[in-house]
Amino acid sequence: MNQNHVYDMIIVGGGPGGYTAALYAARAGLDTVILEKLSAGGQMALTNKIDNYPGFEDGIDGFTLAENMQKQAERFGAKTEYAEVTRMDLNASPKVVETSEGQFLGRTLVLATGANPRELGVAKEAELVGRGVAYCAACDGMFYRGKTVVVVGGGNSAAADALLLSRIAKKVIMVHRRDTLRATKIYHEPLMKAENVELRWNSTVEELIHGERLTGVRLRNSVTGEESVVECDGVFVSVGRKPATELVQGQLELDRSGYVIAGESTATNIGGVYAVGDVRTKVLRQVVTAVADGAMAVHAAEEYLAESGQ
Repeated sequence: MNQNHVYDMIIVGGGPGGYTAALYAARAGLDTVILEKLSAGGQMALTNKIDNYPGFEDGIDGFTLAENMQKQAERFGAKTEYAEVTRMDLNASPKVVETSEGQFLGRTLVLATGANPRELGVAKEAELVGRGVAYCAACDGMFYRGKTVVVVGGGNSAAADALLLSRIAKKVIMVHRRDTLRATKIYHEPLMKAENVELRWNSTVEELIHGERLTGVRLRNSVTGEESVVECDGVFVSVGRKPATELVQGQLELDRSGYVIAGESTATNIGGVYAVGDVRTKVLRQVVTAVADGAMAVHAAEEYLAESGQ
């Protein structure tokens, strides 16, 4: 690898936003490299079936969709390097990205590092993902049609998940550690009116009960100390997300939750640097919105390169 080579665009993260940016950039004739530490797809690759991405009548599993996105971008000349990014200097010209496989230089950079769901932190949680534990109601809710599910959390995401699931599941039990929802008022009335939604206040999940699959949860009331077992088919954890922005802290402007501040143009506070997908401030974090971000970032980057004469 020529460590003095300067790419037109470096894309950090190989999820749907990253590979869409790669596709658009490569088709526009930009010399493009994607840096991905594991495999294509990011969080999407962990989803068993995606039914809400247009063009796949019978749905598609996230791993296959990710592979297809990678192959399509590479067909037009984008390069993928499997490397873990350790440091970035986004104010340098060109931008500097240091990785486990050496240094990369780029005239523009697209940050597509995503965000990870916050976990409950209880035993066997990771082992039960896909076997009763889920983190995305929009992605996995359809698997629980006519069943009983628990939603853990009390913010906007948890409330939205509970309402979505109330239209699919037989019963939704919302577990919140406080005695009032943190979600905005717009969610309160619909939740209270939903006949199949039950709220468990001042409660935390202490244990996941399971055989091969999840069969229930053990709750603890933080006020009385009383414990109870709730039988259920699935648990949707909605206690927040952790944006992967550690490497850009002190360089890019972040909001209070740690997401990169970037509007629909995906432009950040540093010229030539763009944030796409789950890592940026946005209302809806889905595969389809990440893909839109990727296309927009390349449009903005082309304008930047033309205006700066690079």
